Amino acid sequence: MRAVHLLAGGALALTSVWAAAQDSPESLLPKMFDEPAPARSATPRPQAPRTQAPKPQNSSAPSAAASSAPRPAATSTPVVQAIPTGTPGATPTVIAQDDGTLRRIPSLEELEKMSPEDFEALLGAKVVIDMPPAARRSADEAGMLGADEGGLPLASLAGQNGSLIRVALEGNRGQLVSRWGHILLRRALASRLNPPSGMSAADFMAMRVGLLLRMGETDAARVVLQDLDIADYTPAFGQVAFDVYARNADFTGMCPVMATQGSLRDDAAWNTSRTICEAFRGNSTAAISKLERDRVRGKMDQIDLLLAQKYAGAAGKARRAVTIEWDKVTTMTPWRYGLAIGTGLEPPTALMATAGPSYDYATALAPMVSLGRRAAAADRAAAAGVLSNAAMVDLYSQIFADPDVTGEWQDRAESLRDAYVQQDPAARLAAMQALWNVTGSALYARQVLTAAAAARMAPSADMADSASSLIASMLAAGYDANALRWSSVVEAGSRAWGMLILAAPGRVATVGSSTLNTYVDDDDSTQKRRSAFLAAGLAGLERVDRADAERVTRYAGMDMAGSTRWTQAIDHAASRGDEASVALLAAFGMQGDNWQRMTPRHLYHIVSALRSVGLDAEARMIAAEAVARV
Repeated sequence: MRAVHLLAGGALALTSVWAAAQDSPESLLPKMFDEPAPARSATPRPQAPRTQAPKPQNSSAPSAAASSAPRPAATSTPVVQAIPTGTPGATPTVIAQDDGTLRRIPSLEELEKMSPEDFEALLGAKVVIDMPPAARRSADEAGMLGADEGGLPLASLAGQNGSLIRVALEGNRGQLVSRWGHILLRRALASRLNPPSGMSAADFMAMRVGLLLRMGETDAARVVLQDLDIADYTPAFGQVAFDVYARNADFTGMCPVMATQGSLRDDAAWNTSRTICEAFRGNSTAAISKLERDRVRGKMDQIDLLLAQKYAGAAGKARRAVTIEWDKVTTMTPWRYGLAIGTGLEPPTALMATAGPSYDYATALAPMVSLGRRAAAADRAAAAGVLSNAAMVDLYSQIFADPDVTGEWQDRAESLRDAYVQQDPAARLAAMQALWNVTGSALYARQVLTAAAAARMAPSADMADSASSLIASMLAAGYDANALRWSSVVEAGSRAWGMLILAAPGRVATVGSSTLNTYVDDDDSTQKRRSAFLAAGLAGLERVDRADAERVTRYAGMDMAGSTRWTQAIDHAASRGDEASVALLAAFGMQGDNWQRMTPRHLYHIVSALRSVGLDAEARMIAAEAVARV
């Protein structure tokens, strides 16, 4: 991931959401400037010999006065001179005159106490912090991933209708039935892409970042946001930027925006965030007093301003006790949750129970939250695609190494360790099965957790009964090559075979009607939905006769044929080779909270379009996931 640098002229930016108090500013001068000058020695130091410069041909001899003048030393020492501040004890003079011109230069202490507005008023003009042309970034190419870094091609959307892309972005609520669909959408939104025809670069960027937030991808949203120069922010972008930093519990991250684009908005939350930034600029006492006045005047809800005071109170020496009471709070907001976890608070469990999955995603990604709380939220985040297998294993490794974490979380960490280190394959399988002893989306999340451990299992006929669970676990993290090693163990027409025939890369022999019928006969899913998804996925990958696939879907009470405006749009984008449009439209068609919301028709067109534009791996994983999770 490419490093992202954020320009912040004169504003304080913290690399962590935790605010650390500081007694006095650290000197940025070289060390020699802070030390007292050495006493002058009475005995002159020997000087290095100097070569006399040649005299001009017509010059006259130097005068006696000039000859007796002391020569300068061979090297000079730096001289630090304080800025004059007037006579001690004298009445301070006015800095600016009536016409706005400066009467005197303000001292460093006076400059430090000035807000950006005071400084602008002093100069009589708005402060514009300019960047040299070489440091500026094109808004038309903003994003996190270049084409050489795994991103989609830069010009993918160049010829696409901007209205269609607007619908695909703004109409997506961010909750997808497919984990692999979520991963593909995140990749597309994070790619460096030129905006489509008829859409400004800033609007395109704002819609992409907004969708990342709705998906719960707070970290990715912040990185993508910071690739756009603050100078290019539009008024509509102010809300997006505010939401990004609030959901990341990084309110000081807004300070560079406030310093240069503070007039983008004028509402209570925005102005409160500006006051928080004032506290971290060194004006903590005045900032906290202002927050208290706003609380008394009812500018925002009591809980919101009390949390803001607690956050701002971590800056400087203006310490004050702030008591947070949740009794009268009935709803959770990103602002409240961000300030709460940013100050080390844990909102009540009852309040969080109805808050929605996006808060679990934020909790799973938040480094300042306790390991137990992160683990409780990790199942939801992993099933959705927010957390990878590596991230899950890393989380439970920290839990295993922390003696303060006990109970069920420590038991799960020990089971995961056994799944890796036990010598007996049966013992490793038993450890994984202990983690799989859940239902619903939590089961798929645990399969994500054990994916790498399952990939280490050697194929064995003795474990044929558990092959489908092991294969589902491997494919949850994309270990298709490891899963295909089990082809010699599973039977044709079995559930495990269905996942492998979808996940296999390259050209695969067409599946015959008899094998497909065997799969349908053994299918125990509701209304044979698993069989319908298998048929639709195979048809999209061109691995089964289209007539056989439609027969199976009709037998399951669903239809794969037919056309809608969405199917026409994604098929047209696929025919043009437009990877980005296909990815965005595929995600638009996968919205829902579980696979019961998916239809064989949608799955067929999604898999077919992805395969057509070269996204074969994503097409195979989505098709296999559909069969694994129903």
